[in-house]
Amino acid sequence: MQVHSIMKNVPMSAQKMREVVRQIQGLPALEAQAVLQFVTRKSARFVAKTLNSAIANAENNNKVNPETLTVKEAVAGTATSMRRFTPKARGSAGPIIKRRCHIKITLSDE
Repeated sequence: MQVHSIMKNVPMSAQKMREVVRQIQGLPALEAQAVLQFVTRKSARFVAKTLNSAIANAENNNKVNPETLTVKEAVAGTATSMRRFTPKARGSAGPIIKRRCHIKITLSDE
């Protein structure tokens, strides 16, 4: 049985998010929760929130025991970026790209 949880449009670049997501891939779900508690990055809070949602989906929707779950797949992909402009020298404009990402976590009991 596979259970998914997706958090969309997280206000952080996917590159920063992938550093945390790679740490929990392949771990048991409860151990991944413990690892994320002690990671001192802002992105760890978003990943922990998504992981908790996936565990709750497995418990409530599929009646699966959380001790048997493992993180099969944890992916951070890019979302649409907001483009802003700031004034530069001689009347020109410099771009500011505010990046966003999607987090997808898949849990499996196999």
